[in-house]
Amino acid sequence: MVDVRTPLEALDLAARLAGSQAALARICDLSPTAVWKWMQSSKRLPAEYVLRVEAATGVSRHDLRPDIYPREEMIDHHVGDRFCGIDRQIAARQQMAAGATSASKAA
Repeated sequence: MVDVRTPLEALDLAARLAGSQAALARICDLSPTAVWKWMQSSKRLPAEYVLRVEAATGVSRHDLRPDIYPREEMIDHHVGDRFCGIDRQIAARQQMAAGATSASKAA
C-alpha cells in the first residue's frame, strides 16, 4: 500500500530527510529563507525543484506535487476480465431476447 501524504507533509519530510531546511535549500540551490517561506505559508514545492528533491531525499514526486505528477490508478486485470465476462453475458442475453422477439413476431 502506498503511504500518501499531503504536499506540505511531503515537503516537511523532505526537509527532515535532507537534515534541515537549510540542507533542503542547498539541494535546490536557494537560500534557506526561500524554503522557510514555503513551509510557513503552506506553499507547494515549486515544480522546478521537485525532481531534484525527490532524487536527494527519496520523497516521491507524487507526494510533493500530485497536481503535476498524479499517481497512476492501479487496475486489477482480473477485475477487468470479470467485467468483460459480465458484458458478454449481457450481450448474449440481449441477443437471445432480440431473437425471441423476432421469432414471436414471425409466428
